[in-house]
Amino acid sequence: MAFEEEQKIFDDFVKNRGLKHSDQRREILSTFLKTEKHLTADELYRLVKKRNKSIGTATVYRTLKLLSESGLCREFRLDDGTARYEHLYGHDHHDHLICTSCGILEEVVDPEIEKLQEKLAIKRGFKISNHKMEIYGTCRKCRN
Repeated sequence: MAFEEEQKIFDDFVKNRGLKHSDQRREILSTFLKTEKHLTADELYRLVKKRNKSIGTATVYRTLKLLSESGLCREFRLDDGTARYEHLYGHDHHDHLICTSCGILEEVVDPEIEKLQEKLAIKRGFKISNHKMEIYGTCRKCRN
């Protein structure tokens, strides 16, 4: 059901922008939504290219920009400058553990950390509008 909701959100967004919702954009959206990973644009391009050879990298980059603007995904940049995209719609807030050796990203949901962040903001008289936490280190597999 979520896929249909996301498809409608994107269709409405593209229509309101006066753009056409091409078969190529549909293919990119479908591939992105079916891949529950933190993808780079190049990784998404390679996945899409397997299904439709006529889609170019520029179309993937432009579509990811539209997906971000529509609120269906967000771009985040790692310390090494790599841009990754993750699903937003229907996903709860989470933070990330990032291995600096292999690049694996692990989503972390921890209510205790969230409470501490809120407590810190209140203590400092700060109103949080948004936040992200990225913890860099070495995963268990790379340490062994």
